[in-house]
Amino acid sequence: MVLYTHHLPQWKRDEVEEIIRFSKEYKLTGLVDLHGIPASQLQQMRRNLRGLAVLKMTRNTLIEHAFSELGGEIGKTAGYIDGQSAMIYTNENPFKLYRKLQDTMTKMVAKPGDTAPEDVVISKGPTAFPPGPIVGTLQQAGIPAAIESGKVVIRETKTVVKAGEEINEKMADVLSKLDIRPIDVGLSLQIAFYDGTFFEPGTLAIDETEYFNNIILAAQQAFNLSVNAAYPTATTAGAIIGKAVREAKNLAVEAAIYEKDVVELIIGRAQRESLAVKSLVE
Repeated sequence: MVLYTHHLPQWKRDEVEEIIRFSKEYKLTGLVDLHGIPASQLQQMRRNLRGLAVLKMTRNTLIEHAFSELGGEIGKTAGYIDGQSAMIYTNENPFKLYRKLQDTMTKMVAKPGDTAPEDVVISKGPTAFPPGPIVGTLQQAGIPAAIESGKVVIRETKTVVKAGEEINEKMADVLSKLDIRPIDVGLSLQIAFYDGTFFEPGTLAIDETEYFNNIILAAQQAFNLSVNAAYPTATTAGAIIGKAVREAKNLAVEAAIYEKDVVELIIGRAQRESLAVKSLVE
């Protein structure tokens, strides 16, 4: 029986021991936040993760007990527990896990008190509402609405809630009526411990297309540097030799050095120059 759990009821001890066992069996141990996820959606997310990761939901206090027992670097995972946390385990690398969790995110209607993850913008244009009290409701929420040609329209595009601001009850009601879903709901990775290193979401949130393009650009720049500096590698040796041959030929032509590989180029250049002089004389 583990030192930190001898005083716990049997079912709690079993939970702690399972967390410890999973943390030793899997390459990656992580924490995800379950806040605001409806039960039905959570079950679907678990099915989506099948074959990739194991999601274990339990009490935060039991997670803390487990990591206290584990100790070492992985024991510091407990310091990242925040809100309604759950454990996640996988043998995949943290970048793949993060991308998969991002794929589980869906947009939900806002509830009063929710924090806007990004600017909430209502666009100019017609709505699906017939003329009626909705115009006053929109105006009271600070949205420039009017009736035009028998339709309720938004007269100008407006940011109604800025990122990080709280969505009040009136605004939540209006956004729901307009079917604007500003809240990201899904398994939000809080921390991942993998191969002795902690990975935070900010590190894992990379733009793969931009990253790939940067690698291609770096490879091109390295190739050009190697060629221009005449620093031969297995990749650039051919290009360096080709460049040297072209420069040698150009030098031989400019200096009128009659070698068999350039004599025709010299004659051709002389002919072009003579024709140019002829055209000026005539």
